[in-house]
Amino acid sequence: EACDGVMVARGDLGVELPPQQVPPLQKRIAEVSRRMGRPVVVATQMLESMITSPSPTRAEVSDVATAVYDGADAIMLSAESAAGAWPMESVAMMDAIGVSVEADPEHGDRMHFTVMKPDPTTADALAEAAKNIAATVSAVAIICFTTSGSTARRIARERPSVPLLVLTPSQETARRLGLLWGTHAVHTRDVESFEDMVAKSKRMALRHGMAKAGDRVIVLAGVPFRTPGSTNVLHVVRIVGDELKGHHSQV
Repeated sequence: EACDGVMVARGDLGVELPPQQVPPLQKRIAEVSRRMGRPVVVATQMLESMITSPSPTRAEVSDVATAVYDGADAIMLSAESAAGAWPMESVAMMDAIGVSVEADPEHGDRMHFTVMKPDPTTADALAEAAKNIAATVSAVAIICFTTSGSTARRIARERPSVPLLVLTPSQETARRLGLLWGTHAVHTRDVESFEDMVAKSKRMALRHGMAKAGDRVIVLAGVPFRTPGSTNVLHVVRIVGDELKGHHSQV
Protein backbone atom coordinates (compact mmCIF):
# COMPACT_ATOMS: atom_id res chain seq x y z
CA GLU A 1 0.00 0.00 0.00
CA ALA A 2 2.96 2.30 0.57
CA CYS A 3 4.41 2.02 -2.95
CA ASP A 4 3.42 2.78 -6.54
CA GLY A 5 5.24 -0.23 -8.00
CA VAL A 6 7.59 -3.09 -7.13
CA MET A 7 10.99 -4.04 -8.55
CA VAL A 8 12.06 -7.64 -8.00
CA ALA A 9 15.84 -7.16 -8.25
CA ARG A 10 17.06 -10.72 -7.85
CA GLY A 11 20.69 -9.62 -7.54
CA ASP A 12 19.90 -7.59 -4.43
CA LEU A 13 17.65 -10.31 -3.06
CA GLY A 14 20.46 -12.81 -3.60
CA VAL A 15 22.74 -10.70 -1.42
CA GLU A 16 20.21 -10.57 1.41
CA LEU A 17 18.91 -14.14 1.13
CA PRO A 18 20.21 -17.62 0.28
CA PRO A 19 19.89 -18.16 -3.50
CA GLN A 20 17.35 -20.97 -3.12
CA GLN A 21 14.93 -18.62 -1.38
CA VAL A 22 14.82 -16.08 -4.22
CA PRO A 23 12.54 -17.97 -6.71
CA PRO A 24 9.64 -18.58 -4.29
CA LEU A 25 9.95 -15.01 -3.00
CA GLN A 26 9.77 -13.72 -6.58
CA LYS A 27 6.49 -15.59 -7.06
CA ARG A 28 5.03 -14.28 -3.80
CA ILE A 29 6.00 -10.69 -4.57
CA ALA A 30 4.44 -10.94 -8.03
CA GLU A 31 1.19 -12.34 -6.63
CA VAL A 32 0.89 -9.78 -3.83
CA SER A 33 1.69 -6.92 -6.21
CA ARG A 34 -1.04 -8.06 -8.56
CA ARG A 35 -3.58 -8.34 -5.74
CA MET A 36 -2.72 -4.80 -4.68
CA GLY A 37 -2.92 -3.50 -8.25
CA ARG A 38 0.73 -2.45 -8.33
CA PRO A 39 2.96 -3.08 -11.36
CA VAL A 40 5.78 -5.52 -10.69
CA VAL A 41 9.03 -5.59 -12.67
CA VAL A 42 11.37 -8.59 -12.60
CA ALA A 43 15.00 -7.71 -13.31
CA THR A 44 18.70 -8.53 -12.85
CA GLN A 45 20.67 -11.29 -14.56
CA MET A 46 17.80 -12.20 -16.85
CA LEU A 47 20.02 -12.90 -19.89
CA GLU A 48 23.39 -12.42 -18.20
CA SER A 49 25.42 -14.46 -20.69
CA MET A 50 24.33 -12.15 -23.52
CA ILE A 51 26.64 -9.47 -22.16
CA THR A 52 29.34 -11.30 -24.09
CA SER A 53 27.47 -13.93 -26.13
CA PRO A 54 24.95 -13.42 -28.99
CA SER A 55 22.68 -16.13 -27.58
CA PRO A 56 21.47 -16.96 -24.05
CA THR A 57 21.72 -20.21 -22.14
CA ARG A 58 18.62 -22.41 -21.98
CA ALA A 59 18.48 -21.82 -18.22
CA GLU A 60 18.27 -18.06 -18.81
CA VAL A 61 15.47 -18.50 -21.33
CA SER A 62 13.59 -20.57 -18.77
CA ASP A 63 14.21 -17.89 -16.13
CA VAL A 64 12.70 -15.15 -18.30
CA ALA A 65 9.75 -17.39 -19.21
CA THR A 66 9.12 -18.11 -15.53
CA ALA A 67 8.84 -14.40 -14.77
CA VAL A 68 6.22 -14.07 -17.52
CA TYR A 69 4.32 -17.13 -16.27
CA ASP A 70 4.41 -15.61 -12.77
CA GLY A 71 2.43 -12.64 -14.08
CA ALA A 72 5.07 -9.92 -14.00
CA ASP A 73 3.93 -6.65 -15.57
CA ALA A 74 7.38 -6.11 -17.08
CA ILE A 75 10.68 -7.92 -17.48
CA MET A 76 13.82 -5.80 -17.61
CA LEU A 77 17.36 -6.09 -18.90
CA SER A 78 20.22 -4.30 -17.15
CA ALA A 79 23.87 -4.87 -18.05
CA GLU A 80 22.85 -6.87 -21.13
CA SER A 81 21.55 -3.76 -22.87
CA ALA A 82 23.41 -1.05 -20.91
CA ALA A 83 26.97 -2.29 -21.33
CA GLY A 84 26.83 -5.62 -23.15
CA ALA A 85 28.21 -6.44 -26.60
CA TRP A 86 24.81 -7.59 -27.91
CA PRO A 87 22.17 -5.08 -26.71
CA MET A 88 19.78 -5.32 -29.68
CA GLU A 89 19.97 -9.10 -29.74
CA SER A 90 19.27 -9.18 -26.00
CA VAL A 91 16.14 -7.06 -26.38
CA ALA A 92 14.96 -9.12 -29.36
CA MET A 93 15.51 -12.36 -27.45
CA MET A 94 13.62 -11.15 -24.37
CA ASP A 95 10.75 -10.02 -26.58
CA ALA A 96 10.68 -13.35 -28.41
CA ILE A 97 10.54 -15.27 -25.12
CA GLY A 98 7.67 -13.12 -23.84
CA VAL A 99 5.68 -13.49 -27.07
CA SER A 100 6.21 -17.26 -27.04
CA VAL A 101 5.04 -17.62 -23.44
CA GLU A 102 1.97 -15.45 -23.95
CA ALA A 103 0.98 -17.59 -26.96
CA ASP A 104 0.92 -20.65 -24.69
CA PRO A 105 -2.65 -21.49 -23.53
CA GLU A 106 -1.15 -22.44 -20.18
CA HIS A 107 -0.15 -18.80 -19.67
CA GLY A 108 -3.75 -17.61 -19.92
CA ASP A 109 -4.91 -20.37 -17.58
CA ARG A 110 -2.34 -19.30 -14.98
CA MET A 111 -3.33 -15.65 -15.25
CA HIS A 112 -6.99 -16.42 -14.56
CA PHE A 113 -6.46 -19.22 -12.04
CA THR A 114 -6.02 -16.72 -9.21
CA VAL A 115 -9.33 -14.92 -8.91
CA MET A 116 -8.96 -11.28 -7.96
CA LYS A 117 -11.60 -10.28 -5.43
CA PRO A 118 -12.57 -6.70 -6.32
CA ASP A 119 -12.61 -4.02 -3.65
CA PRO A 120 -16.11 -2.72 -2.84
CA THR A 121 -15.88 0.30 -5.14
CA THR A 122 -17.64 1.17 -8.38
CA ALA A 123 -14.33 1.34 -10.26
CA ASP A 124 -13.26 -2.14 -9.09
CA ALA A 125 -16.65 -3.63 -9.96
CA LEU A 126 -16.53 -2.11 -13.44
CA ALA A 127 -12.94 -3.28 -13.98
CA GLU A 128 -13.94 -6.87 -13.25
CA ALA A 129 -17.06 -6.50 -15.37
CA ALA A 130 -15.03 -5.13 -18.29
CA LYS A 131 -12.85 -8.24 -18.32
CA ASN A 132 -15.85 -10.59 -18.20
CA ILE A 133 -17.92 -8.69 -20.77
CA ALA A 134 -14.96 -8.47 -23.15
CA ALA A 135 -14.70 -12.27 -23.06
CA THR A 136 -18.46 -12.77 -23.43
CA VAL A 137 -18.95 -10.49 -26.46
CA SER A 138 -15.52 -11.27 -27.98
CA ALA A 139 -14.37 -7.65 -27.73
CA VAL A 140 -10.89 -6.97 -29.14
CA ALA A 141 -9.83 -4.30 -26.63
CA ILE A 142 -10.75 -2.45 -23.47
CA ILE A 143 -10.45 1.33 -23.66
CA CYS A 144 -10.09 3.33 -20.47
CA PHE A 145 -10.25 7.09 -19.97
CA THR A 146 -8.33 8.07 -16.85
CA THR A 147 -6.65 11.06 -15.27
CA SER A 148 -4.80 9.50 -12.34
CA GLY A 149 -4.37 6.01 -13.80
CA SER A 150 -6.12 4.21 -10.94
CA THR A 151 -8.84 2.71 -13.15
CA ALA A 152 -6.23 1.40 -15.59
CA ARG A 153 -4.40 -0.30 -12.72
CA ARG A 154 -7.63 -1.93 -11.59
CA ILE A 155 -8.31 -3.28 -15.07
CA ALA A 156 -4.73 -4.53 -15.55
CA ARG A 157 -4.95 -6.33 -12.22
CA GLU A 158 -7.77 -8.43 -13.67
CA ARG A 159 -5.42 -9.63 -16.46
CA PRO A 160 -8.01 -9.35 -19.27
CA SER A 161 -7.44 -11.50 -22.35
CA VAL A 162 -7.49 -8.43 -24.63
CA PRO A 163 -5.23 -5.35 -24.80
CA LEU A 164 -5.95 -2.32 -22.64
CA LEU A 165 -5.81 1.05 -24.42
CA VAL A 166 -5.52 3.87 -21.88
CA LEU A 167 -6.33 7.44 -22.92
CA THR A 168 -5.23 10.17 -20.53
CA PRO A 169 -4.74 13.96 -20.65
CA SER A 170 -1.75 13.57 -18.32
CA GLN A 171 1.58 12.86 -19.96
CA GLU A 172 3.01 11.79 -16.60
CA THR A 173 0.21 9.25 -16.17
CA ALA A 174 0.68 7.92 -19.71
CA ARG A 175 4.38 7.34 -19.12
CA ARG A 176 3.82 5.68 -15.77
CA LEU A 177 1.13 3.33 -17.10
CA GLY A 178 3.47 2.04 -19.81
CA LEU A 179 4.66 -0.56 -17.28
CA LEU A 180 1.22 -2.06 -16.68
CA TRP A 181 0.40 -5.55 -17.91
CA GLY A 182 -1.07 -5.55 -21.42
CA THR A 183 -1.39 -1.76 -21.49
CA HIS A 184 -0.81 0.76 -24.27
CA ALA A 185 -1.07 4.27 -22.82
CA VAL A 186 -1.67 7.34 -25.00
CA HIS A 187 -1.41 10.99 -24.03
CA THR A 188 -4.39 12.75 -25.61
CA ARG A 189 -6.77 15.66 -25.12
CA ASP A 190 -9.61 15.13 -22.67
CA VAL A 191 -13.14 14.54 -23.89
CA GLU A 192 -15.98 17.00 -23.38
CA SER A 193 -19.07 14.78 -23.54
CA PHE A 194 -20.30 11.21 -23.62
CA GLU A 195 -20.65 11.34 -27.41
CA ASP A 196 -17.11 12.69 -27.71
CA MET A 197 -15.87 9.84 -25.51
CA VAL A 198 -17.47 7.18 -27.71
CA ALA A 199 -16.24 8.78 -30.93
CA LYS A 200 -12.69 9.18 -29.64
CA SER A 201 -12.66 5.58 -28.41
CA LYS A 202 -13.47 4.34 -31.89
CA ARG A 203 -10.90 6.58 -33.57
CA MET A 204 -8.09 5.68 -31.18
CA ALA A 205 -8.82 1.95 -31.39
CA LEU A 206 -8.53 2.16 -35.18
CA ARG A 207 -5.53 4.50 -35.17
CA HIS A 208 -3.52 2.28 -32.83
CA GLY A 209 -4.35 -0.92 -34.68
CA MET A 210 -6.42 -2.47 -31.92
CA ALA A 211 -9.67 -2.79 -33.86
CA LYS A 212 -11.13 -2.91 -37.35
CA ALA A 213 -14.58 -2.58 -38.88
CA GLY A 214 -17.13 -4.81 -37.15
CA ASP A 215 -15.13 -5.28 -33.95
CA ARG A 216 -16.44 -4.52 -30.48
CA VAL A 217 -14.53 -2.66 -27.78
CA ILE A 218 -15.33 -2.02 -24.11
CA VAL A 219 -15.09 1.61 -22.95
CA LEU A 220 -14.72 2.73 -19.32
CA ALA A 221 -14.84 6.33 -18.15
CA GLY A 222 -16.09 8.60 -15.39
CA VAL A 223 -18.87 11.16 -15.57
CA PRO A 224 -18.49 14.04 -14.89
CA PHE A 225 -15.28 14.11 -16.93
CA ARG A 226 -11.95 15.41 -15.53
CA THR A 227 -12.92 14.19 -12.06
CA PRO A 228 -10.39 11.67 -10.68
CA GLY A 229 -11.98 8.66 -9.01
CA SER A 230 -15.33 9.01 -10.77
CA THR A 231 -15.29 5.90 -12.98
CA ASN A 232 -18.94 4.94 -13.34
CA VAL A 233 -19.57 4.20 -17.04
CA LEU A 234 -19.06 1.00 -19.02
CA HIS A 235 -20.09 1.02 -22.66
CA VAL A 236 -19.90 -1.67 -25.36
CA VAL A 237 -19.08 -0.06 -28.70
CA ARG A 238 -19.05 -1.52 -32.22
CA ILE A 239 -16.52 -0.13 -34.68
CA VAL A 240 -18.01 0.88 -38.03
CA GLY A 241 -14.68 1.45 -39.75
CA ASP A 242 -15.10 4.96 -41.14
CA GLU A 243 -14.51 6.80 -37.87
CA LEU A 244 -11.15 8.20 -39.01
CA LYS A 245 -12.59 10.00 -42.02
CA GLY A 246 -12.07 13.72 -41.57
CA HIS A 247 -9.96 13.18 -38.44
CA HIS A 248 -6.23 13.49 -39.15
CA SER A 249 -5.11 14.75 -35.74
CA GLN A 250 -3.17 12.30 -33.57
CA VAL A 251 -4.90 13.54 -30.44
